[in-house]
Amino acid sequence: MATSGPVPLVSQVQQRKPQTYTPSPWGDFFLHHIPCTPSQYLMMKDKVKIMKEEVNKMLLDADSFDLSDKLDCIDTLERLGLDYHYTKEIDKLMCNVFKARDQDLDLLTTSYLFYLLRKHGYHISSDVFLKFRDDKGNIVTDDARCLLRMYEAAHLRVKGEEVLDNILIFTKSQLQYIVDDLEPQLKEVKYALETPLFRRLKRVEARQYISIYEKNTTHNNMLLEFSKLDFNILLTLYCEELKDLTLWWKEFQTQANTSIYARDRMVEMHFWMMGVFFEPQYSYSRKMLTKLFMIVSILDDLYDNHCTTEEGNVFTAALQRWDEEAVEQCPTYLRTLYINILTTVKAIEEGLNLQNNKHAKLVKRLIIDMAKCYNAETEWRDKKYVPATVDEHLKISARSSGCMHLVSQGFISMGDVATSEAIEWASTYPKIIRAVCVIARLANDIMSYKREEASKNMVSTVQTCAKEYGTTIEQAIEKLRELIEEAWMDITEECMRQPQPKALLERVANLARTMDFLYKDVDGYTDSRSIKGVLDSLYVDLIN
Repeated sequence: MATSGPVPLVSQVQQRKPQTYTPSPWGDFFLHHIPCTPSQYLMMKDKVKIMKEEVNKMLLDADSFDLSDKLDCIDTLERLGLDYHYTKEIDKLMCNVFKARDQDLDLLTTSYLFYLLRKHGYHISSDVFLKFRDDKGNIVTDDARCLLRMYEAAHLRVKGEEVLDNILIFTKSQLQYIVDDLEPQLKEVKYALETPLFRRLKRVEARQYISIYEKNTTHNNMLLEFSKLDFNILLTLYCEELKDLTLWWKEFQTQANTSIYARDRMVEMHFWMMGVFFEPQYSYSRKMLTKLFMIVSILDDLYDNHCTTEEGNVFTAALQRWDEEAVEQCPTYLRTLYINILTTVKAIEEGLNLQNNKHAKLVKRLIIDMAKCYNAETEWRDKKYVPATVDEHLKISARSSGCMHLVSQGFISMGDVATSEAIEWASTYPKIIRAVCVIARLANDIMSYKREEASKNMVSTVQTCAKEYGTTIEQAIEKLRELIEEAWMDITEECMRQPQPKALLERVANLARTMDFLYKDVDGYTDSRSIKGVLDSLYVDLIN
């Protein structure tokens, strides 16, 4: 069969300098790691079943709680990671909380109420804080708990809410001033200053908060034990998933010979997907998405670091054909990768069809679209083109973050939970998904700027921003951080405004939280050892 371009000799490929990424810190670990015995696992499940009913009874009685206790009950369940068991019950409680929003409340309770209502997508005006302003228009308190609640509430602001902008500036400066002098129970202020509560990954927060809650003298012993057991059950499930995925990944990686140019980050990718879908019922989603986005990760590294522009064009064209016969078009060293991609996606499609999923045929769209995105970016790289504005840059680079596709594919994996209309909505690049893509792209670029500058690949948004505003790199990074904050405001606003089901919008917000975590201080996906301690706490170490 004729090819659409010359195929490089194997010797030419072998002479290329391989990209040097650090090896995976995990290797075959999950093929052998067994967190607990089958009998221990069944015992935990039996205990949790009893405790789940006890908490359910408690929630049925919660209608009689006063407002402050209702707020505390909801917040505690959410932070301990138990709320997914009680979505209907918590939704009912939140309706009652919303009806009580007009009560004459103190500043602490108002902040608590505002935070939880906005977090759950309820429309509540920031005007509830106006009555607390002093003669100078400021809201001032020296109570540490109140400062913390106000700080968390202010992070659910939308654009133009001046009262919340001012609260955030005031509380942040005050908390930074007093953080080192707070008693142990309020050491969580340190965590809040690093990452506000609304932006934290749910499993990471649960692991952290269980330790904090245990030291609280007023903690509920049954809730504490329930949260520990539930956490350990999920940890065990995740390890089973990683065992299956390790077997798949070892075979894929060996056959396609990707280790010479691509990152070996399968466990970190599972963590990424678990950040979006942590609940036990979404085990299939995690495994499906991990496989798909490991392929995306390979393509990212292939186009970015290894293949020539001509090879990229040929490989992209072959993927668009999506036909085993098109393998003859591919460069010799990419033929096994091409076949393995088609084989993996075909197996996923068959798995979805067995579940009577109507959207299986849409899965391959992810791979084709991402290949086209990465291939388009190589044009900028080759021309050494620096986009004139950050907006121009983001028109291509935000989409290539993969976040829009992750949401769409995630919805597909959820089966009947997501309708055809919801999947189509996600593919239209709506404002909330665009905001997540912006967070992902800018946070990634800020953290990987120096590494990518050294490799002389496509210019990042950091360089583009410096060029657009005529600033230093440091000033450009601060400007991009402001754009990230605006994107978070868009997410808050869309969660209150969008008619899409809350269960779906929550996935989008979860993805933003995951991106925030991975690129908080370093590029945690590439520099995987920087997050290994956190992954140990979620996958390896049971809570005693």
